[in-house]
Amino acid sequence: MNVHEYQAKEIFSKYGVPVPRGYVAHSVLEAVENAKKLGGNIWVVKAQIHAGGRGLGGGVKLARSLEEVEELASQILGMTLVTHQTGPEGKLVQKVYIEEGVDIADELYLGVVLDRAKEMPVIMASTEGGMEIEKVAAETPEKIVKVAIDPAIGFQAFHGRELAFGLGLAKEEIGKFMKFASALYKVYMENDAELIEINPLVKTGSGDFIALDGKMGFDDSALYRHPEIEAMRDISAEDPSEREAGEFGLSYIKLDGEVGCMVNGAGLAMGTMDTINYVGGTPANFLDVGGKASAQTVAKGFEIILKDQNVKSIFVNIFGGIVRCDRIANGILEATKLVDVTVPVIVRLDGTNALEAAEILKSANIANVISATDLEDGAKKAVAAARGEL
Repeated sequence: MNVHEYQAKEIFSKYGVPVPRGYVAHSVLEAVENAKKLGGNIWVVKAQIHAGGRGLGGGVKLARSLEEVEELASQILGMTLVTHQTGPEGKLVQKVYIEEGVDIADELYLGVVLDRAKEMPVIMASTEGGMEIEKVAAETPEKIVKVAIDPAIGFQAFHGRELAFGLGLAKEEIGKFMKFASALYKVYMENDAELIEINPLVKTGSGDFIALDGKMGFDDSALYRHPEIEAMRDISAEDPSEREAGEFGLSYIKLDGEVGCMVNGAGLAMGTMDTINYVGGTPANFLDVGGKASAQTVAKGFEIILKDQNVKSIFVNIFGGIVRCDRIANGILEATKLVDVTVPVIVRLDGTNALEAAEILKSANIANVISATDLEDGAKKAVAAARGEL
């Protein structure tokens, strides 16, 4: 689960992570009233969507008068903001954050993420604040400092010094930075976060560090431990198909390709997507039907996949262990009755009751259902079908 910037900053504040003062607004009038409440003569009007790159997309603007706050809020509210993380379809801006201006002397980057290879949280810092960290990693990776934190000992002073030295901070700034980084690590660990990003982390003229931005993602499986965070969920900001899939016990993530995928097991799903890429195609989604799939859930999976107009074929890749192959086969037949399946469906079923499943599909004699012998054969046929070559 992701939260908005203003919500992330609410969490930061509880742990002593410095943030600028600000208020969320759902209307232009509320935006102006919030600016008055903050006082001063410089404000920042920020679009609130679950995506990074808002500034480059025109969703973060500086206002130097109440009239400009009104003008900018009217421009940003209701706009479809397109960034490198939203995809070309963009996201609708339904609220803005009005924040006080900050004296910026320098901009840095600071983030905490789980390194699955090291099996530890890693704090990443860079002097290239305000830039896309992906671009920095690709073009100048030496400018990113990475420090792994063993959860058994937690954040220690030597971790903070390694980060501070890597950023080239002045001696008098190191103590403040270490306190900031330590508090951020505590936020990450105590809230079961999957990701925290502050871009930029600003150093003020007085040498203080302030989180000018805040991005947080949480482990859905741990939300039961954090009802106050789960209450922050903004359903309107989530992908409708992903939300619908979750209601039926399906794990679905929309991607940008043309081959729809329906697989059981996250590992097999990722292997299927990799194979589709390997043979020259691009997957349109990640969809794990799980270990308790029924004909109804399989039909719902087809329905969700087919809502994506980019899908030109569907690859059903099932290894029957807990889920029997004949159940999946019946689900495919059910789907063709309940949903108008207008694209070729390539089916590879192996494992428990695979022979029975093959007979079910063969007897049904459905024109656009094509059998595959193995993973590679299925991926090649799905890619060919998506190109109209099958």
